[in-house]
Amino acid sequence: MEQKEIVKKFLNYCLTEKALSINTVKSYENDLKGFLNWLDEQNILILNCKKDDIVHYLLGLKEKGYTSSSIARNLSSLKQFFRFLIFEGSINHDPTEGLKSPKLWLRLPKALELDEVKKLLSVMLQSKYYLRDITMLELMYASGLRVSELVNLKLSDINFEAGFIRVKGKGDKERVVPIAHRSIEKIKKYLVELRPKLLKKKTSDYVFLNNRGEAMTRQRFWQNLKTMGSVAGVNVTPHMIRHSFATHLLEGGADLRSLQKMLGHSDISTTQIYTKVSMDRLRKEYLKHHPRAR
Repeated sequence: MEQKEIVKKFLNYCLTEKALSINTVKSYENDLKGFLNWLDEQNILILNCKKDDIVHYLLGLKEKGYTSSSIARNLSSLKQFFRFLIFEGSINHDPTEGLKSPKLWLRLPKALELDEVKKLLSVMLQSKYYLRDITMLELMYASGLRVSELVNLKLSDINFEAGFIRVKGKGDKERVVPIAHRSIEKIKKYLVELRPKLLKKKTSDYVFLNNRGEAMTRQRFWQNLKTMGSVAGVNVTPHMIRHSFATHLLEGGADLRSLQKMLGHSDISTTQIYTKVSMDRLRKEYLKHHPRAR
């Protein structure tokens, strides 16, 4: 079987057997395409691939200027692919076994300081869409949503009485996330005062709408957040809001398992990164304030 056919079989397996999302499978396809091209250049067959070959390939990506997250994603795709080949009986040894992203590739998530979050949430804008934008920001920080989860939130996903929202995350996996009282109040106010005006007699299941009565896009929310950050004097991105949610919860005493569920991480090792972030912040505060720290 040709190398491309082996990859195609894997992608079909991901779609039909594992029921992964189209976006996830497309990501696998793009990563494996680059890997196949490299194998062809090196005159190496997939079924003969060794651990040294994988390391050589990943180091090549680093030399080309790939980011840490891109290299980690490529390694994850290769791990899934070779596990499939083991499962199929095509190979009897996984060349990615034991391989982890080198620490120098690991990029710790950046979280905002608590006073920076307060500045953002108290910012006032002369915009007729301000209520929508501040509500989205409040909800994102209060519940740790990814920006894609925020813009895809539907009315039926919110349970005001029980105080939670149902979120569809990566790989279409659903989770239930608590929603803060302040967020509930803001959402209710937005639903009554602004959303009907945005609909303009249209109908939509999505909670947050643009000025045409359609679902907000990730790009639009990012632009709106950037504007709020500029006014508040805070450098911010959507990812930083989610990272702040996780870091502040952990610093407040939340346990890792609970945080893992709220963030929708399939592997707790991903959540454990925030432990390192919290310890770094703690050390920074110690060095800054203790008279005998230096």
